Amino acid sequence: MKALLPSVLFTAIAASFSVQAATPPDTLVIAQSIDDTSSFDPAQGFELTTVQAFNNIYQRLVQSDPKNPIDLKPTLATSWEAAKDNRSLTFTLSPKAVFASGNLLTADDVIFSLSRVVKLNLEPSFILTQLGWTDKNVDTFLTKLDDHHVKISWTADVSPSFVLSLLSAPVSSIVDSKLVKTNVASDDLGHQWLSNHSAGSGPYQIRNYIPHEVVILSANPTSPEGAPKLKTILIKNVPDPAARRLLIEQGDADMARNLGSDQMAALEGKKGVKPLAIPYASLYFLQFNAKASPALGNPAFWEAARYLFDYNHIAHDLMKNQFQVHQAFLPEGYLGAVNDTPYTYDPAKAKAILAKAGLTNVSFTLSTSNQPPYLDIAQALQASFAQGGVTVKLDPGLSQQISTKVKSHDYDAYMSSWGPDYFDPNTNASAFAFNPEDGSKTLAWRANWSIPALNKLTLAAIAEPDQAKRVADYRQLQLEVQKNSPFVVGLQAKSLIAVRDNIKGYVQGINPDMVFYSKVTK
Repeated sequence: MKALLPSVLFTAIAASFSVQAATPPDTLVIAQSIDDTSSFDPAQGFELTTVQAFNNIYQRLVQSDPKNPIDLKPTLATSWEAAKDNRSLTFTLSPKAVFASGNLLTADDVIFSLSRVVKLNLEPSFILTQLGWTDKNVDTFLTKLDDHHVKISWTADVSPSFVLSLLSAPVSSIVDSKLVKTNVASDDLGHQWLSNHSAGSGPYQIRNYIPHEVVILSANPTSPEGAPKLKTILIKNVPDPAARRLLIEQGDADMARNLGSDQMAALEGKKGVKPLAIPYASLYFLQFNAKASPALGNPAFWEAARYLFDYNHIAHDLMKNQFQVHQAFLPEGYLGAVNDTPYTYDPAKAKAILAKAGLTNVSFTLSTSNQPPYLDIAQALQASFAQGGVTVKLDPGLSQQISTKVKSHDYDAYMSSWGPDYFDPNTNASAFAFNPEDGSKTLAWRANWSIPALNKLTLAAIAEPDQAKRVADYRQLQLEVQKNSPFVVGLQAKSLIAVRDNIKGYVQGINPDMVFYSKVTK
């Protein structure tokens, strides 16, 4: 990626820190790590930094209300209508929607935006290819009826409500096709240019991006959403969470993101700072390889393991309320989520279950990342399982190395986390309750768990057009996995951030992309 020179704005803001140890009144200064960034092209960006930016620089046809994310709101589309055969949706586009460039939104922009995702075939493209789209056929499924009406069709056996969920995902952001086409290089559909520029209709646009240093967003006063309250968002790369905590405490940043429990504890009671723990759709769970040993494939052992996970101690004592107890594969806040917590830490009950099944001297190796909070949680599980007579040996390592072992089935048990790729219950059901044994490397496949009946129900749920029936399907799937599976879901994470107490209007939802800066005031 081409390096850019620091802007005059960034230089001025840096100078203001040293002079007054305060941030400018028209600028929101955010301290976080941006080292995960690959590209600001919505056809590629799939990391925390980029998806958090997309709601601020792009819009989609429909988007979730962050306060009630199940409710999809018309955004660039004013309305839509499903065909009687449930194989297409026709959208009416807002006639007043305009991009930051001044170009009016048309059906051409929708078709270009969605088709380029499939044709580029980068990591998040799988979200749209679930519809049966390929680089060869996608253009036949996107039809311009006129400038303000576009028809989107599919062949996959999925419901219109599921398609709407996919179209609300960050990868479905609508780009300014006229602007992007003027910046195409070697038939790349503008990908290289969009890596460090923006072409959206959101309340902000990229002014400058210096990899591993800073992202600067400038206000887009013509956004269909309305002009944002602040002129500038400055996201400074601060890799060390302790340094982020110091910046927010001193007033040199208005917001510090991705803090740890230690930093949050240190900020409690500090003048001028508000620590916030926001519910987040990231689940932490144990996964057993059902073919690693007879014991690990025994449903009685899976049941016992549910009583050897010390849920409350880990969530509230060890991790200082960084987590909440949650025991189903859909996070709280999702359509159909089961929020009951029927299991508690009970080593005596676990011992009785193991004894009845004739399981003695059970031991296994638990693989996990060597980074917090994974290793901290794994060490707590080692101790809690020991109270039930089960020996756990820890195998910590680099996240990528551990993940490679799990994907090759070279493991006994795995402690990890899972976050959604889009806001629809299928994003997690297709991981925990789907193993078609056709090469799809889902979590159930990684666990060597054969589940033909659940496979059928998972497929039926995404095809079900009736919302109430769909909810019932997902509740049944969760209860089946919760009661009898090689998964022990134990915790739902919280997003730990801190803001200065003069910051008002910040909105954050439960999904990683649901970060909104447009209403922020100081």
